[in-house]
Amino acid sequence: MEQTLLVWILGFLSLSFTLIDGVRAHPQEAQILLQMKQKFQDPQNVLNNWNDSSDAPCNWEGITCNSQTGMVIEIAFEGISLKGSLDAVICNLESLEMIHLPFTDLNGSLPLMENCSKLHYLNLTTNSLSGSLPDFTPLKSLQVLDLTTNEFSGEFPESLGNLFELRSLNLAENDFTAGPIPLKLKNLTKLRELYLADCNLIREIPLFIFNFTDLGLLDLSNNHLRGSIPKEIGNLKELYQFYLFLNDLSGGIPPEIGNLTLLQYFDASQNILTGSIPEEIGNMKELVVLLLDRNNLSGQIPESIGEIPYLQSLSLYQNRLTGPLPPKLGSLSKFNTMDVSENRLNGTLPKDICKGGNMQYFLALENFFTGNLPESYGRDCKSLIRFRINKNNLSGKVPDGIWGLPHVKILDLSSNEFEGGISSEIRNAKNLSQLSIFANRFSGSLVPEIGMALQLFKIEANNNRLTGSLPKEIGNLTQLDVLNLQENMLEGSIPVEIGLCNSLSVISLAGNHFKGPIPETLGSIQNLNSLNLSNNELSGSIPASLGLLKLSSVDFSNNRLTGPVSHSLLSVGDSQSFAGNPGLCTEVSSIRSILRVCSVSHDKLEVKRTKFASGFIVGVATCILVMGLILLHRYRRNLPASKAENSSWSFKAFHNLSFSAEEISGVLLRKQNVIGRGASGTVYRVDLPNNEVVAVKHLWTSSKMEEDANNFDNRHHNKQNVFREHEDRQAKAEVETLGTIRHKNIVKLYCYLSNSHSNLLVYEYMPQGNLFDALHSDDGRGGHVLDWPARYRIALGTARGLAYLHQDCSPAIVHRDVKSTNILLDNFYEAKVADFGVSKVLQASRKGADSGTGFVGTHGYIAPEYAYSLKVTEKSDVYSFGVVLLELITGKRPNEPEYGENRDIVYWLTRKISSKESTVDVLDSKISMSFEEDMIKVLKVAMLCVQRLPALRPSMREAVQMLVDADPCSISNSKTTLKQQNDSTEVKSDLTFQFSRQM
Repeated sequence: MEQTLLVWILGFLSLSFTLIDGVRAHPQEAQILLQMKQKFQDPQNVLNNWNDSSDAPCNWEGITCNSQTGMVIEIAFEGISLKGSLDAVICNLESLEMIHLPFTDLNGSLPLMENCSKLHYLNLTTNSLSGSLPDFTPLKSLQVLDLTTNEFSGEFPESLGNLFELRSLNLAENDFTAGPIPLKLKNLTKLRELYLADCNLIREIPLFIFNFTDLGLLDLSNNHLRGSIPKEIGNLKELYQFYLFLNDLSGGIPPEIGNLTLLQYFDASQNILTGSIPEEIGNMKELVVLLLDRNNLSGQIPESIGEIPYLQSLSLYQNRLTGPLPPKLGSLSKFNTMDVSENRLNGTLPKDICKGGNMQYFLALENFFTGNLPESYGRDCKSLIRFRINKNNLSGKVPDGIWGLPHVKILDLSSNEFEGGISSEIRNAKNLSQLSIFANRFSGSLVPEIGMALQLFKIEANNNRLTGSLPKEIGNLTQLDVLNLQENMLEGSIPVEIGLCNSLSVISLAGNHFKGPIPETLGSIQNLNSLNLSNNELSGSIPASLGLLKLSSVDFSNNRLTGPVSHSLLSVGDSQSFAGNPGLCTEVSSIRSILRVCSVSHDKLEVKRTKFASGFIVGVATCILVMGLILLHRYRRNLPASKAENSSWSFKAFHNLSFSAEEISGVLLRKQNVIGRGASGTVYRVDLPNNEVVAVKHLWTSSKMEEDANNFDNRHHNKQNVFREHEDRQAKAEVETLGTIRHKNIVKLYCYLSNSHSNLLVYEYMPQGNLFDALHSDDGRGGHVLDWPARYRIALGTARGLAYLHQDCSPAIVHRDVKSTNILLDNFYEAKVADFGVSKVLQASRKGADSGTGFVGTHGYIAPEYAYSLKVTEKSDVYSFGVVLLELITGKRPNEPEYGENRDIVYWLTRKISSKESTVDVLDSKISMSFEEDMIKVLKVAMLCVQRLPALRPSMREAVQMLVDADPCSISNSKTTLKQQNDSTEVKSDLTFQFSRQM
């Protein structure tokens, strides 16, 4: 017995040593892995312990072996940079079952993996793999295939239909040749996840997909699929996520969708769906998110939607829906987000919509809702972040609690019929940044407690019936950017404390009963851009300090003001800006001013007359000399004099000018004076006789057309007509846009001249050139390196200019070519947005987008949605602005060879962040690292602006506010947390945020 036991123990030990020896005895697998390693650059040295001194790859980083056989079964790295290609030798690992290499900077093509017969998991998502996909047929055991977000091209691989064991197929965000979903995929009957978003798919959704009865996730979004949603969708009873957004699907939503009782997320937004929302949708009791916005749906919202117990998000905006909201909406669930804006809904608002205590986004603007706001809103809606019910027919008194919502950032009650006063509860609105209550019937005073809402960025209370005085507590609002109280019945004096609001850019107090002097403290608001004090009862003089500000618009008309008006203020206002003040005068006579000349002594008058006579003689002589040079220039270019003499200039001025049209039309535009070439013409520096410098843009389309324009033979007659029509359109676009704009961060257009041969636009001259040259010029034009405070000022100024275009112009203006060469700098590095040759004024359409087909924008700055929609919106400008921020932060150009072929700075930076490399490494090394924290704050803003989906980007107004919080010169900036909320979702500001759709 003992002898038998001893033999058994010896045998067991022998077997154990054999197994242990077996675990260590696979040097050939070590060599395979080392051969693989040669394909990687491994900049982070994560493969350091992959070396010849060890024959045990089971202990190597990222390697997992079978515990019994010692054979390699798994290779797994994530979020590290390998920077290399995948070698087919990997399939010589005979027992390999899993390859997990997402976010690892792999490049090159995917090799034919014919020996990987045991592989059941392959994840290479978010790399730079390219080329056509190989034949997958050999991978008979494959169950999971994830190649999301690479650069694969060519035909959609039919060989995938041979992978009968496949459970999860994910090929989203690749650049396959446009084509339908291959019929051969019908063999994948075991699929549980099918993720084919952004794969360039066309035609109808094939019916065979609805035979995959185990399918839990189906994502066909962001393609070009057309036709209807098949009624067979009801077969997929295991489906819990279903995404169809951004396609061309039409027809109605089939009632069979109600069979999907496990569905949690359904997004069919941005299609052309018609008909009504089926009542059966209420059968989906597990539904959490329902997004059907931007379609052509009509009819009423089914009441059954209000009875879905887990519903958190409902987005139906921009449809043609009618009738009331479901009365039980929000009462049975943790309702969080509702956007039903821009429909034709009516009736009263549901009283229990905030009952679950989770409501954050309440957006119901531009409908026909009536009645009072329920008292329950002031009690139950404490979690609201955005409350926008503007442009309805709501009435009555606003519950006190709504004024004091503790988390609300935007409270927009404008364009309704509300009455009553502003409650002192507003003192509790600690996060309120935008208060828009204009165009209502609010009465009573502007309560002093408004000065306790310290985050206020915009107050729009114009066109109401407010009375009383402007409280001195307004001076507490140091972040206030816009104060609009015009057309009310306010009285008393303007408090001197208003000068403490040093962030103000717009003040409009017009159409009230203010009395007394204009406070001298207004002159200390350095950011002030627009000041309207017209139609009041103000007296005294206009403070001289206002003339030192960089104002773009003023209006002091119809008051009781007296005394002289400075030349700088006269140059800002138009002829009516000072009318209705008999006591005002000007020290210099001007044909563009209706003001009388201030009385002067006889000696001074004689001096002025002498100077005028001398100036007149010099001017005449100059004109004769200039006309001679023009004739000589035309003679040299062989242009018939008779035609030149018949060219008369039309002239339109937009400001009070210190020069004449003749001075501009008489100048020679020489090549040596070229300072830039924009999208619509060549820009010259011009030194005028009065020592003023201006920039003159000569509008052309191309050098060839310019040459044709100087030939008057019949052969070129048609080309000339085409050229002239195009040039006139360019001129009209820029003139109509810039002529009405008054903002210190928008380049000032002085005047416009046109004749039968040329269009000239005369701008203010910006001595420091454009931002691109200041950052990137190699020829010294950039001068010294811009430090971070200067770059920050440029960023904030640009943001303010774009915010003005988007949200303060009516209709809104989209620039369409925001880039660093179109951002000009003055001597103090104040930024001004320029070049509106391709700008577009948004029409009052429901889509609010440019539907033109002409290509606009500059590579590297163009928003990704433009590639598939050719539509440009304000959010397209936001993306381009984000790229400019990245230039300022990194010091790099939008396009650099190091980014890779057809890649830009957004791609490069995203990869740097997603691979967990140090964020500091992307900051411009030419800037002192003492600003590191401030730069990273702006980097967060930039990353929000360049998100792939437009809906997730902030507005420019919100970008301004975030940049204000990131001021490197602010004492409190280190205590400020940058947050950004979207109308339908909260956007993560963490730099590791991956650019995927957020629910």
